[in-house]
Amino acid sequence: MLFSSSLFLFIFFPAVTLLYFALPKKWWAVRNLLLFLVSVVFYWCGEPRLVVLMLFSIVANWLFGLWAGALRARGRSVKPAVVPAVLVNVGVLFVFKYLSFLTRQLNLLAPALPVVDIALPIGISFYTFQAMSYVFDVASGEVEPERNPLNVGLYISFFPQLIAGPIIKYSTYAPQIRDRVHSWDKFSRGTERFVQGLCKKVLLANTLAYVADGAFAAAAPGASLALLGLFSYALQLYYDFSGYSDMAIGLALMFGFEFPENFTHPYLSASITEYWARWHITLGEWFRDYVLYPISRSRLFMTAGKKLKARWGRRAQKLPSYAALFIVWFLTGLWHGANWTFVLFGLFHYVFIAIEKLININKRRNKPLRWLYTMVVVLLAMVLFRSDSVANAGRYYLSMAGAHGFWDASAGFFLRDNWLYLLLGTVFCAPVEEILEKRIKSRPVKAFLLDGLKPVLLFVLFACSVTYIIKGTYNPFIYFNF
Repeated sequence: MLFSSSLFLFIFFPAVTLLYFALPKKWWAVRNLLLFLVSVVFYWCGEPRLVVLMLFSIVANWLFGLWAGALRARGRSVKPAVVPAVLVNVGVLFVFKYLSFLTRQLNLLAPALPVVDIALPIGISFYTFQAMSYVFDVASGEVEPERNPLNVGLYISFFPQLIAGPIIKYSTYAPQIRDRVHSWDKFSRGTERFVQGLCKKVLLANTLAYVADGAFAAAAPGASLALLGLFSYALQLYYDFSGYSDMAIGLALMFGFEFPENFTHPYLSASITEYWARWHITLGEWFRDYVLYPISRSRLFMTAGKKLKARWGRRAQKLPSYAALFIVWFLTGLWHGANWTFVLFGLFHYVFIAIEKLININKRRNKPLRWLYTMVVVLLAMVLFRSDSVANAGRYYLSMAGAHGFWDASAGFFLRDNWLYLLLGTVFCAPVEEILEKRIKSRPVKAFLLDGLKPVLLFVLFACSVTYIIKGTYNPFIYFNF
């Protein structure tokens, strides 16, 4: 079920909201149970056969959390619980997401080997990472193990972020299970955030998708069409995913949950390092806290660093940290999909982040030039992200370089029909709303007018989005595939 669908907007969400707030506030356990049950129904609507897999993940990780908590309470090592938890979660992810890819690669070497074809469950990467976060946070002592499996179930399956994040760490979520505030202010802010995300998705991302799809589907696009298509795809991807995140954050806020931000204007970044601190923030934090830090602070890597320092000097001591960073970016690329394009996508970013660490780019001047360099690298990487194969990515790079000429008549056609969406998409990559609100609120009269006009504007935008939903055909979220 899509947030940007009539079924969700006019049946599912209103029904859930009415049922939730009809329950007394003191019945927080019943409210949580209701949210868990409707979340299972929400997932069942999209994956009726594989909802059992999600329920298995909930039960298994709840038991691993109890095991890790019991070991910690006795002062014993938590490895006997954490290691099987990692193996089970990664094993499930491997079977359903990567086994088909692996068997296809092996079949290239030995054609007699069978190819296993398994359908990818929607959102498995997101809810599996959240499930592991629960076990890790219990094992580290950040939170106590949850005795009630339904609360763990709600954390893993909560419908606003179940399909495509944000990825919420359990230590962030746990305090809100029993103690969260409901207010009209929160509900209003949540509604506003949801409508903003819906507009991003329906009015911008869906429209820009036609330009991007047309360019990437062309057999031999000219450089103008290839560049326009790539630019459109960058905007589409941003508004598609950030729009989903806005809707998820807004929906959660309506029910009293406060989720962290997932995007903070990434296309204003002046380095690749800064870009990934602004883009898909919760994924980056997950890899930082649960992969990068444990690896780089492990005894093996610390010992290797000391030995390299003793033999080759202080610079050599940093080599293990670059190795840990390599592992993180290899996994980050692979997390996005079972394809060599995604692996190269991750390693492509690793190369530039490693160079930036080496030259300490944040201390460099010429911020406009650094921004330009960042955007070029980001756009080049997106060719890999969008392409079905490395060969297709290579052909697209050649088209961008002018291998099939510069001007393409299709570019003019797309520009003529979509110039307004491209312009709006470019403008709203900057914090336009925040800047305008800050200036207006400093003047009481204008602030009063803003408070009155804002709901009207949001209603108009919502109505326009609904019109597009009813009339449109393209509506899937890109990150549902991950």
